[in-house]
Amino acid sequence: MKTRWVIQVTAVGVVVMLLLCGIWAGVFFLTASLYAATGLTLPPFLVQVLNSLFGLLVFVLLFTVYIAWSSARSEVRRQRMQVFEPIIEAMKRIAKGDFQIRLDPEVGANGFTSELTKSVNQMAEELNQMEHMRQEFISNVSHEIQSLLTSIQGFAQALHDKHLSVLEREHYLGVIETDSMRLSRMTENMLKLASLESKHLTVEPKSYRLDKQIRTLILACEPQWTRKAITMEADLEEILLFANENLLSQVLKTFPSNYAQC
Repeated sequence: MKTRWVIQVTAVGVVVMLLLCGIWAGVFFLTASLYAATGLTLPPFLVQVLNSLFGLLVFVLLFTVYIAWSSARSEVRRQRMQVFEPIIEAMKRIAKGDFQIRLDPEVGANGFTSELTKSVNQMAEELNQMEHMRQEFISNVSHEIQSLLTSIQGFAQALHDKHLSVLEREHYLGVIETDSMRLSRMTENMLKLASLESKHLTVEPKSYRLDKQIRTLILACEPQWTRKAITMEADLEEILLFANENLLSQVLKTFPSNYAQC
């Protein structure tokens, strides 16, 4: 870092010296031409003093022009940066997870900044939608896990009843096994729900019996019916449906489960 600073200072010094030499050489040439054209004869010492003063005056004038130009350029740069400051601040807030930020359209009234402002607002809106879908995804997964665990827990507690018949015990064990398999497929379901977030969910429908699906979901809530002293009867005709059975189960099973919890 120090070496770089020394090189920069040396380069500036060399440029200044070359500039001074060029200015003085030009002044001497101009004054000599002026004296020759006017026939004015001055003592060598006075000529030297005048040439030095003229050279210094030209140098100061050029230096003043350079300072004014640099100041004007810095002011233009500062004004341009002021236009981008709200955009930069918005980008920082978005990076920290604040997707509610929106830029005032007046920040970029025209040109490139206008398009940039629109792009930042659009990005924030899309990220906000993705965050909402992520929260909904977590809520759906939590509800499904809780429903399955409640069912398994209810049937497991029911198995402690020593008065159960062999058929009832096998039925309860079958429901526990079914719900356990659903939990084992939870990872797959989570991936499908995650696909909803990217809006690229691939649905593979097939033909199956909807009436059997509804009966299975009702039986899965039997421990909750029993605790509430509710009798549930389902008189369903044979219904053939062409759909995705797993995805539809996630929707249908919330109805008997929520009703039993009322």
